[in-house]
Amino acid sequence: MTIPTTPDVASEPDADAPRARRPRRAESNKYSGGWFARRLPWWFAAALLLGGAFLWIYPFLWMVSASLKNQLEIFGAGLSLIPEAAEWENYSRAWNEANFSTYTWNTIIVTSVTVLLVVARCAMAGYVIGRYGFAGKKLVMVILIATFFVPTGYTIIPVVEISQQLGLLNSLTGMIIAMSGGGNVAAILLYAGYFRGIPKELEESAVVDGAGFFTIFFRIMLPLAMPITATVTLMTFLATWNNFFIPLVFSLSRPELRTLSVGMRAFVSENTTDWGGMAAAATISLIPLIILFVLLQRHFVKGFAGAIKQ
Repeated sequence: MTIPTTPDVASEPDADAPRARRPRRAESNKYSGGWFARRLPWWFAAALLLGGAFLWIYPFLWMVSASLKNQLEIFGAGLSLIPEAAEWENYSRAWNEANFSTYTWNTIIVTSVTVLLVVARCAMAGYVIGRYGFAGKKLVMVILIATFFVPTGYTIIPVVEISQQLGLLNSLTGMIIAMSGGGNVAAILLYAGYFRGIPKELEESAVVDGAGFFTIFFRIMLPLAMPITATVTLMTFLATWNNFFIPLVFSLSRPELRTLSVGMRAFVSENTTDWGGMAAAATISLIPLIILFVLLQRHFVKGFAGAIKQ
């Protein structure tokens, strides 16, 4: 007597069940960018990157080269970057005769104080917007974002009127207040996005220990937002250092208050332009920007990545 055995359901696949389709990795990677990158020789990719980098920095190299040439060689040498004889007198003329020594100190003072004011104000505003809910919060956000579309030229008239009434029109103090009193919406949103992602347990534990609002902000939250602070510092420094319109208005009647960007006009006269001296002055004004960017570039990228991730 034979006992019929039942087939093993687990071992035999169902004919009606859909078969799992295995991805064709070879075909999918064949047309992808990764396949092309793996087939691209490393020396060819390096050559492409070096060529693009050279084209990107060539205007800066040409400016430095022009600062060491005389007036005729700047236009006669064409695109050549190597001067026949270094004209260091261009830097001496820009620093002493064009009064760029005074303009440099004015720019340093205005930029430093403006950066401090903007970082402090935007950090506190971003902390409140990112961590607290209050009545009219959406309206405040709409007003802040709307300031993106208001050009600086449309606000300079009321700024000048208020500064004149306060007696700050022809002074570095008025210039600092005018440049640090803008919307700075990008900086506020960066801080708000970063603070929004910090766990609330930090604040709750600090409140239990008896810490107040300013203690929590300055001793806990602000040190944690150091990447955002570095990003806002660099952005504000670049915008203030290169600002032309506001320093021009606030130094029209007092040339000794000019900044570096406004001081470039000293090389342009009615009949001639001192291109060598202007190139030397531009090189002097760009050196602090390059040094600051090299020091803060790692924090700059980390700050943007952290704010976007939050």
